[in-house]
Amino acid sequence: MTLDPVQLTADLIRCPSVTPVEGGALVLLERVLSAAGFACTRVDRNGTPNLFARWGAKGAKTFGFNGHTDVVPVGDAAAWTQEPFSGAVIEGVLWGRGATDMKSGVAAFVAAAVDFVTTTPPEGAIILTITGDEEGPGKDGALALLDWMKAEGEAMSVCLVGEPTCPETLGDMMKIGRRGSMTFYLEVEGVQGHSAYPHRAKNPLHALVELLGRMTAEPLDRGTEHFEPSTLQITTIDCGNPANNVIPAKARATVNIRFNDAHSSAKIEDWARGLIAEIEAETGTRVSLCTEVSGESFLTPPGDFVELVSRAVVSETGVVPVLSTSGGTSDARFVKDHCPVLEFGLVGKTMHQVDERIEVAQITRLKAIYARCLRDFFA
Repeated sequence: MTLDPVQLTADLIRCPSVTPVEGGALVLLERVLSAAGFACTRVDRNGTPNLFARWGAKGAKTFGFNGHTDVVPVGDAAAWTQEPFSGAVIEGVLWGRGATDMKSGVAAFVAAAVDFVTTTPPEGAIILTITGDEEGPGKDGALALLDWMKAEGEAMSVCLVGEPTCPETLGDMMKIGRRGSMTFYLEVEGVQGHSAYPHRAKNPLHALVELLGRMTAEPLDRGTEHFEPSTLQITTIDCGNPANNVIPAKARATVNIRFNDAHSSAKIEDWARGLIAEIEAETGTRVSLCTEVSGESFLTPPGDFVELVSRAVVSETGVVPVLSTSGGTSDARFVKDHCPVLEFGLVGKTMHQVDERIEVAQITRLKAIYARCLRDFFA
């Protein structure tokens, strides 16, 4: 009797695990994995639920899977065709929040791992790290698991993250890296005054506009071998001023940067502070900068692990995956400090949308891909 990944996905969807609520999802997985001989440990931190599961001896050659069971809010529940946590299967399509991102991916690798150790126990180990904080701040999810693993002497040789990676067809893309992500929170302090007498004031908006203009005047780079050009986007400008005849005292802006492996977050911050110093000297305003880094860029270069996963995808789908570093961030940005990491999963067209759904045939095929990865890794 094999473990059905479609049924497991549906059961997980019925657990309303909106970040950071566990919702019963990790309890369900712990029960399934423990029954298959996995040693399971809850590694909760600061109210964030996480699950570590290992089959096989510590210290052995180890294949790791990583995923998350937390989901984003449903939005307007009345706008859904099916109830958001129904896990309904209708005409070959599974509906519900998390159907794509990424309870299906977790169910597929859990089912593949359970079947593999049950029918063909490998000479080695399998580790599953499943978090409840990927859609949230991310500080107490994968990081908590990796901190615990380091303290306990647990290690993965390689890790495959089951995030949805394919744009159009199952198999058409896998992620071998990700851009870094950082945000600048800027505040410019000037001198408030009457708009008819600007010589008696120092307009922080003028200084801010000039600063933002210099930040966006030239691209950060032209791209690298495996990465598209870095991007810098102004996401908000505000001064909270309701009057049309008052020069405000302060102005604020937020800038989000997605950067490739030509940069580090520290290098980009140094560049920004150089521009800030110029603006302060020219305008007499004061500029404060607060920086938040979500993750550095990383790359798992093409090699044995990339080829192993690519072969499995081609064997099960007939599609050759594009090796990509596009998209946002994932927990791979933390795992890359532990071991080589790749991402491969379903077609992600409906993730985070109303009426999130996925074809059940994709889930079954994804399990087959993960199972082949395990067979080839331990062969």
